[in-house]
Amino acid sequence: MSNYGESNGDLNAHEKQLEGHDLGENGDGSGNGVILGIDGGTTSTVCVCIPFFPSSKTLPKPLPILGRAVSGCSNHNSVGETAARDTLEEVMAEALSKSGSNWSTVHAVCLGVSGVNHPTDQERILYWLREIFPSHVKLYVRNDAVAALASGTMGKLHGCVLIAGTGCISYGFAEDGREARASGAGPVLGDWGSGYGIAAKALTAVIRAHDGRGPQTMLTDKILKAIHLSSPEELIGWTYADPSWARIAALVPEVVSCAEACDQVATKILVDAVQDLALSVKAVVQRLSLCGEDGNGSFPVVMVGGVLEANRTWDIGEEVVKCIQDQFPGAHPIRPQVEPAVGAALLAWNFLMKESTENCHS
Repeated sequence: MSNYGESNGDLNAHEKQLEGHDLGENGDGSGNGVILGIDGGTTSTVCVCIPFFPSSKTLPKPLPILGRAVSGCSNHNSVGETAARDTLEEVMAEALSKSGSNWSTVHAVCLGVSGVNHPTDQERILYWLREIFPSHVKLYVRNDAVAALASGTMGKLHGCVLIAGTGCISYGFAEDGREARASGAGPVLGDWGSGYGIAAKALTAVIRAHDGRGPQTMLTDKILKAIHLSSPEELIGWTYADPSWARIAALVPEVVSCAEACDQVATKILVDAVQDLALSVKAVVQRLSLCGEDGNGSFPVVMVGGVLEANRTWDIGEEVVKCIQDQFPGAHPIRPQVEPAVGAALLAWNFLMKESTENCHS
């Protein structure tokens, strides 16, 4: 997949060396303060701390990462508000500590977190952040898909991102700022292209094969061996003892292995997942008219998540791309250039620069 961000991203256009720019007393920009970028997924939360370059029109490459921290899930829909809030505060504090900075040096925070599906979700998290940071700190809260898009386009909010990991979502932006999303409502509401959705269907297939409602499948032996069980009856207790999304989704490699061995049940599960993931992207593309009036316009599709990065003979990501390009030949798949937490930090920097420019012109 080609590197869309280097040729079209906001932060890289007209790139030049930063010779002569003030990088601060530490030589890395940290003397001017810092920016925090957070990627809060269903499985883990990552925070990075980068220098704030107030006088630069472009950022240095590679971008200095002053501190990085990882913690657990921060999706309030999954773990509850208290646990989500504690995780966010913990991961930010650790990243700042590793960078040698503190709360007072922060200029901006951009948090891309799963579970932000409505303005009330944004306001809830903004309220948490306002209790932590001084009033001058700029705070931005978006769905984690927005940070993932920025990780592929290096901060340019245009095109579409498809995330397929434990959960899945498709999110896009048109050039005029309009945005749209599809999927991302969780496994109960039909995100069957997600890692959880794929694995849940596989577990269901094992039970159906065992009680006679479905065909026999290699998934039975493969999954039981993977989770150290001796019979399908034990699967029920195993599943409900801890039905966390990530624990179930971890079984996706077993499904792929069975499909590669030509198991028809496993193959159908993956084919259905491909169709569902591609449909999510197509829905966003059509709503935003990303393909142009003739349907052949070029736009990036950032591909993120373990389900799309299998690098196996049965390549889910490759099949999804084929399905999308059958209808939209201008779809241009790319992989992230940086991790989503860095994408969130780049968004914060972009937002700050845009506000600074608008203030200068007002």
